[in-house]
Amino acid sequence: SRAASPPSPLWALPEELLLLICSYLDAQALGRLAQVCRRLRFLSGRDLLWRRIARGCLNSGFTQLGADLAAGIPVKERVKVSQNWRHGRCRRETVLKWKCKQVASFSFLMPWMELDGEYLYLSQAENIQAYPLCPEGTGLQRHPQAIFSGHQEDVCRFVLVNSHIVSGGGDGSIVLHKIHGSYSVKFSAHEQEVNCVDFQGGLIVSGSRDRTAKVWSLATGRVGQCLHTVQTEDRVWSIAISPLLSSFVTGTACCGHTSPLRIWDLESGQLLTCLGTDFHRGAGVLDVFYETPSLLLSCGYDTYIRYWDIRTSTRKCIQEWEEPHDSALYCIRSDKNHMIASGSSYYGVVRLWDKRQTQCLQSFHLSSPTSSPVYCLRFSTTHLYAALASALHVLDFTAP
Repeated sequence: SRAASPPSPLWALPEELLLLICSYLDAQALGRLAQVCRRLRFLSGRDLLWRRIARGCLNSGFTQLGADLAAGIPVKERVKVSQNWRHGRCRRETVLKWKCKQVASFSFLMPWMELDGEYLYLSQAENIQAYPLCPEGTGLQRHPQAIFSGHQEDVCRFVLVNSHIVSGGGDGSIVLHKIHGSYSVKFSAHEQEVNCVDFQGGLIVSGSRDRTAKVWSLATGRVGQCLHTVQTEDRVWSIAISPLLSSFVTGTACCGHTSPLRIWDLESGQLLTCLGTDFHRGAGVLDVFYETPSLLLSCGYDTYIRYWDIRTSTRKCIQEWEEPHDSALYCIRSDKNHMIASGSSYYGVVRLWDKRQTQCLQSFHLSSPTSSPVYCLRFSTTHLYAALASALHVLDFTAP
């Protein structure tokens, strides 16, 4: 009689079945599977298998809703780098230094920045400079490729949207630049400094020390026309347009009796709602960040990061995290999933937070022995950039 043929190995199964089986494995098991043979090494590296794992990781490029913000980078590699974020493993470098202005006996410069994947845009005094990012995330070129000017005093804040830069300055003006071209527009906006701006859907919103927020048109023939002036009765430190383009939020100095967080209708300029009921006097909101049309992060002088869900309650935030050393929080940013990064007012402290935990996950002290706030921070899936009073620091999380 003929001997029975030996059973086929598992990896001889059709690819669809193998992918289904592998979809139940965790990261460690997939790594071990990759060591079996060439076919399984190729199969176990497929983005399809790592996407589920990545959505539970910190800063892997996936939002809560599953959108991929880092398409083109293998998901397996992002999961590996995510472990460095969680455990604070990185290489630190000071990539740029500059001199601070002397105002009376104080050094004064508050840089702001934006990332677009190929360039880092950084405000230094009255200019915004574009620094190319080195290929494969190896660093930042030390000389700007382009300089955007127009303000007579320091740039307070700016945003980068759809190849346009919109900036607000200490001279009370707003300047619009088209990045790839010579087109620019400048118009007088406020009686005092324009502390904050945002730009979406052909509209600019701005907030000022003069206790107003304004909505501006960029429609053809109406560029720089003020559509609404909102009397906030308090200095406006931060502002953001909702992703639905129906409203905007202002963060104010909280020197009066009203909430420092208020949401306004973008079309009419009317107040829609106030967020929170128990703010202490002086607990101004220095930064706000929309994750989704209903989820909003805020931070400021009262040392708390607050997470708001406008669908459930406008009276109380759904989560909050306290800065451990009782420092004001100048800036926040989120991966729109599990991770928050914050910048503190003393000694250049950057903290990483996991929303699923109550305590700070990691801390990095970037300014010692002198003290400087972290005025702005931005990050990709591999690098975090922090702008202090006199230097730009980068944390490289691809380093072991």
